[in-house]
Amino acid sequence: MAFSLRIALICGLFVFFVLHCAHGDLTYSVEEELKHGSVIGNIAKDLGLDFGRLAARKARVEMEGTDKQYITINQKNGDVVVVGRIDREELCGEKPTCVLKFDLLLENPLELQRLSLQVQDINDNSPVFQKDVMKLEIRESAVKGARYRVTAAHDSDIGQNSVQSYVLNQNAHFVFNIQTSSSGSKYGELVLDKELDREDQNELRLLLTAVDGGSPPKSGTVVIHVTVLDANDNAPVFTESVYSARLPENSPINTPVVTVSATDADDGVNGEVTYEFSQLSDKAGKLFSIDQKSGVIFVTGDVDYEEGPRYEVMIEAKDGYGLTSEIKLIIDIIDVNDNAPVINLKSLSNPVPENAPPGTEVGIINVQDRDSEKNRQVRCSIQQNVPFKLVPSIKNYYSLVTTGQLDRELVSDYNITISATDEGSPPLSSSKTVQLSVADINDNPPVFEEQSYSAYVSENNKPGSTLCSVSARDPDWRQNGTVIYSLLPAEVNGASVSSYLSVNGDTGVIHAVRSFDYEQLRSFKVHVMARDNGSPPLSSNVTVSVFVSDVNDNSPQILYPAPEGSSFMTELVPKAAHGGSLVSKVIAVDADSGQNAWLSYQIVRSTDPGLFTIGVHSGEIRTQRDISESDSMKQNLIVAVKDNGQPSLSATCAMYLLISDNLAEVPELKDISYDDKNSKLTSYLIIALVCVSTFFLTFIIIILGVRFCRRRKPRLLFDGAVAIPGAYLPPNYADVDGTGTLRSSYNYDAYLTTGSRTSDFKFVSSYNDNTLPADQTLKKSPSEFADVFGSCDSSPEKHQLYPHLDDIFSQFLCHRTTFTFHKPLFRKCVEINRKKITKQVGMRNNLTFLWSV
Repeated sequence: MAFSLRIALICGLFVFFVLHCAHGDLTYSVEEELKHGSVIGNIAKDLGLDFGRLAARKARVEMEGTDKQYITINQKNGDVVVVGRIDREELCGEKPTCVLKFDLLLENPLELQRLSLQVQDINDNSPVFQKDVMKLEIRESAVKGARYRVTAAHDSDIGQNSVQSYVLNQNAHFVFNIQTSSSGSKYGELVLDKELDREDQNELRLLLTAVDGGSPPKSGTVVIHVTVLDANDNAPVFTESVYSARLPENSPINTPVVTVSATDADDGVNGEVTYEFSQLSDKAGKLFSIDQKSGVIFVTGDVDYEEGPRYEVMIEAKDGYGLTSEIKLIIDIIDVNDNAPVINLKSLSNPVPENAPPGTEVGIINVQDRDSEKNRQVRCSIQQNVPFKLVPSIKNYYSLVTTGQLDRELVSDYNITISATDEGSPPLSSSKTVQLSVADINDNPPVFEEQSYSAYVSENNKPGSTLCSVSARDPDWRQNGTVIYSLLPAEVNGASVSSYLSVNGDTGVIHAVRSFDYEQLRSFKVHVMARDNGSPPLSSNVTVSVFVSDVNDNSPQILYPAPEGSSFMTELVPKAAHGGSLVSKVIAVDADSGQNAWLSYQIVRSTDPGLFTIGVHSGEIRTQRDISESDSMKQNLIVAVKDNGQPSLSATCAMYLLISDNLAEVPELKDISYDDKNSKLTSYLIIALVCVSTFFLTFIIIILGVRFCRRRKPRLLFDGAVAIPGAYLPPNYADVDGTGTLRSSYNYDAYLTTGSRTSDFKFVSSYNDNTLPADQTLKKSPSEFADVFGSCDSSPEKHQLYPHLDDIFSQFLCHRTTFTFHKPLFRKCVEINRKKITKQVGMRNNLTFLWSV
């Protein structure tokens, strides 16, 4: 039957698991001491929440004022589950109702609900007497109906589960009754039902059993030891009906709380009063003690307001022979500001993207203070100068939000110190440091260390050689800061830039793909792009200027005299030439530049070593002394032209000089012999000299006639002009002033006295007037020379720039071919221009011969 009653009681309790939603509170009723994992209710159904959103909103419950967990929420189905021991007696003591308050917290958005848990008592505690043995001393004079107070049993349970009845074992003298005091507490009384006779029985042992109303009931026993004495008819009387005291928490041990006092009208031993606690909870028993003789109550433990704000104890006064009285003592604990605020980090979004806009919520902070009233009022703030602030939210919750734009490249991590201070006196404070990282986004393009780069490479470099290195930095993190280098598409001299250079994508080292030639390409520019690996990627460009430096890889090229085989060059030197006279000039160029193109000239072999010298840097061939009759008519010079490169390169040429005063001596050249390869050309030259001699004989007669008419004027035989403009030089040849190459143009005036084969041959100041343009004078072969000036019978249009020189061109060609060109060209010129030459000789006093090289 007891089992059936228990089942009925449990079913009745579960009927009371009813949801109440008044004023926004959610209330559940539950028995104490439920097993771990027991389901109390379902908040998803009761609040109409979506099951799937519970986990995302981080649903949880927290009990205010304690860190202990009694219940939790299953985020999968919304069940409220027991996770800790719920002991009503520990949580609420003797209160008739026991309600636990919880905060139901939901995030995203932040929502707070109040959850109340009404704990129902179960019969889990047995009645307990203050002592195992109670001693009573009763005088035998006691009359029937005399009452002796017995300390009631204490049961921590409440209501029906508390002590409901007492059972006294069968005896002949006493019965037991339950009484209620003016304060509402219950106590027992032994009622004398039959007078005692000490001589018959001087002591009695009675067994008193206290039974509660639980199902099944529980009980506790005490032995009442009755000693029969002589009569004592007055019990102690307290001075007050109820004692009260106020005690600050944290009072030191042995601090007196209050003094109780009772008096007994009896004399002697019957009037001596002693004090003791008659009813005391376990918690109060650890905190307080009483002096049995003085009635002073002392502190014996750590008094903490947060553990218990009030204590109620029952104090018993007993005289020497067992008469007692009881009084209630109420001790109120005064709160002291002894608890610093506690900061709890409830939620944190870590890391935070650096592009998070101001006002982004990154965390939720909860602050608790176990003190009461003003001592629990808390102010929160952030100490450092950081782009974050605390925004008060619900109750004692704060939101941690951003106040400005974050930049990971400036600050990647924040240590945010949150300070909480209460309003107690003196105030207490605490702090908590929150570590927050900033997540990187690709917001910085690579930046080159230099605005532009220059690379210098010598020509004829090896393919694959390193030219230079570019470097770019990206302050972003990981792949956002990983830089890859590449060449931007472009063309250099009509070819793709990738056929000239390549760049290492990881290191930025630029390599040459091919060998460079300074004479073809001296410098060029390329653009290198640095791109990061972000999404989307960012990039920047830089210009790399590549300069090719010259290497001495070109030998000097001799333009005049022309190489043997293409023409046969012979210079006439008058026998009357004085020392230092300009005879001829070696003209050479070098395709290199700078010092590699600085040319020097040297005669390495000559017929008469002491007769001629050559300018080291000008190439001008001059006489070292006056020419004498003993000097050989034919002079062969071998000239070496050397550049200033390292190592030096050189070239040689042969210069043929003929010492003669006039062309009448040309037949004497028949004995001049050259190499076998020039034998035919020599024959042509002899025939040409004979023909030209006839011209000169006629010309001398005319000069003699003119001289008689104008004795004071010198008879000019011929003028020579040589024009070597730099513009004719091949395009790859550098025009280096002062390096030894002949400057733009030279003109030579030559004239003879009348009618003398030994006339003086003077070289006077140079001049530049009336010289031919370079493109019409400087050629390497007779055929090219003829192409420029035209054939001897060319029309005047071919010389319209210089029409007054038309006939002179023809005469010059015919005269010059005597020494330089082959026989057919000479014969053609003589036949066509025979009449023109005769006419010109008669009209002019001098002739201007243009000497070209």
